Amino acid sequence: MDLPLDVQMWWMMLQPQFKSHNTNEVLQKLFQIVPGYSPYEYRDPTVCRRCAVVGNSGNLGGSGYGKDINRHDFIMRMNQAPTAGFEMDVGSRTTHHFMYPESAKNLPANVSFVLVPFKALDLLWIASSLSTGQIRFTYAPVKAFLRVDKEKVQIYNPAFFKYIHDRWTEHHGRYPSTGMLVLFFALHVCDEVNVYGFGADSRGNWHHYWENNRYAGEFRKTGVHDADFEAQIINQLAISGKINVYPGK
Repeated sequence: MDLPLDVQMWWMMLQPQFKSHNTNEVLQKLFQIVPGYSPYEYRDPTVCRRCAVVGNSGNLGGSGYGKDINRHDFIMRMNQAPTAGFEMDVGSRTTHHFMYPESAKNLPANVSFVLVPFKALDLLWIASSLSTGQIRFTYAPVKAFLRVDKEKVQIYNPAFFKYIHDRWTEHHGRYPSTGMLVLFFALHVCDEVNVYGFGADSRGNWHHYWENNRYAGEFRKTGVHDADFEAQIINQLAISGKINVYPGK
């Protein structure tokens, strides 16, 4: 419930075109709708929690990683990330799906919807989408009603978001990519982290595994994220044995 003032100021400036809200009032509304507790506080020290962080890179196409991915305790995906029709390469199970309002989709009852909020309006939207359905537009149309397991809804804390920006991506890019946010979430709640579907494919193209994108590489050109610096971080984590990276095709 308590966001430090410096976090609030930084977070509000991520998308400054949206009006400021009273953060405490927004959080009070939010926690009337979604659980206000952390499901990660208890860790059994005798159990190794194995986690797969599954990105959306075209390098997953033809990789055959599906069975390996399905064997993990937590399987984390982000944004669109379809599995139907791609099970051989990306697996069929999901435990955590990270999305923001403009990328949100309905989820099965056994999957945690993890909201990555870029603005206070995103918190108002998740509360609305699980109750009254009043918010239908942010900078694009958003789902008025979301079909997800309300008890499994989680919110990515803006303070943790800022911590990654300050200490890991070191202010490269305007803010870290969703992939980075998911990776560092996994590093904090898992014992073993295996990374799939990050980076370009073997031809150097940046596209999604479910499409041939003629605008491949836009992720690198926008200036919002620093793809090269983030790739260096991933490489350093792999070299130091903190994560395992599966390169795909």
